[in-house]
Amino acid sequence: MSRPVYLADDTITQDELQALSDWMLAGNRLTKANETVSFEEQFADWMGSKHAVFVNSGSSANLLMIYALREAGRLRNNKAIAASVSWVTTVAPLLQFGFDTKLCDCDPMDLGLDLNHLEELCRTHEPSVLILVHVLGHANKLKEIQEICDRYGVILLEDSCEALGSAYAGRKLGTHGTAGSFSFYYGHHVSTIEGGMVVTDDSDLQQVMLSLRSHGWSRDLSPERREALTSAHDVDAVRNLYTFYHAGFNLRSTDLQARLGQSQLLKLDDIVKVRERNFEAYRAALPDFFAQTSEADPLSSFAYGTFVENRLETYEALTDAQIEVRPLICGNIARHPFWLRNHKAAALPNADKVHDLGLYLPNHHNLTLDDIAHVTEVFRAVARPA
Repeated sequence: MSRPVYLADDTITQDELQALSDWMLAGNRLTKANETVSFEEQFADWMGSKHAVFVNSGSSANLLMIYALREAGRLRNNKAIAASVSWVTTVAPLLQFGFDTKLCDCDPMDLGLDLNHLEELCRTHEPSVLILVHVLGHANKLKEIQEICDRYGVILLEDSCEALGSAYAGRKLGTHGTAGSFSFYYGHHVSTIEGGMVVTDDSDLQQVMLSLRSHGWSRDLSPERREALTSAHDVDAVRNLYTFYHAGFNLRSTDLQARLGQSQLLKLDDIVKVRERNFEAYRAALPDFFAQTSEADPLSSFAYGTFVENRLETYEALTDAQIEVRPLICGNIARHPFWLRNHKAAALPNADKVHDLGLYLPNHHNLTLDDIAHVTEVFRAVARPA
């Protein structure tokens, strides 16, 4: 009997846990300190970005980069566009901060943003900011999207939580817009147990994010930025560490998790290669079914997404065979109760197809080619292409 096949598998090894335990028991500081800074520097270098800001989740990374734009005075209005095929915490910060938000339909092939609908929304809605999602690791049509953003004066943010290691036109996803977010939750490409990261080349925005991450104070800022703030607001040495320049949050992670993140980063290149290999194995085994296509190179595939006419029947057959399967992300955000509570149903035909027919099959670095052969054999025996 074949072994169970799960959607995700832990990336943290026993050797890493032992090394982390030794480091912790040696009396090192566990709350945010030097290890966090080191992890940020190493991650920024791996990404090819100027800055990285470590936070407690990918969801917090989205919240932070959206709010930092507002606090930095970058937004001309409170209008936004978000991807319809996304995750609740891609969209929720926009609603929580009072943005008038429109959802963009997805491209039928890469499942990112549909270019025609995006242009229409930019023309009619006149947003300040756009947040896209690189669905299951596949690149959006970034060249065309950036051209649209430039044409209408829209700031581009990338939710790259499913795309760590994927690249487009020689640059890693997450580094093409003003800022990009990543998740290090269990089941993502690498894990810090909980955690996330924002990357940006914008030094001013990075300083705002560092302050917002920790209450709105200036402790983590560059000496030049801190001196400018204390001088502008006439803050003396007594009040320096306890003055709040922004209405901030506490989105910090810990040095314990940053230390773990540094060891995880060492194997990320190999993880990307295995995930891309697995995607190609799925595509070869399922030629009659939909497969995402994009210009991602490499493709750090998060999972194998496809469309199935008899989705519930397929789900039940795979579950009975101890193969985990799930909706393609969460379908169309515009069909979820939290969105419909305050918004009318929208005509998003491509996203509706994802919502009604989409499934994704497991892909992770511990999945073997034999596992994929087993999954696709069970899948083909019941699934009907849509």
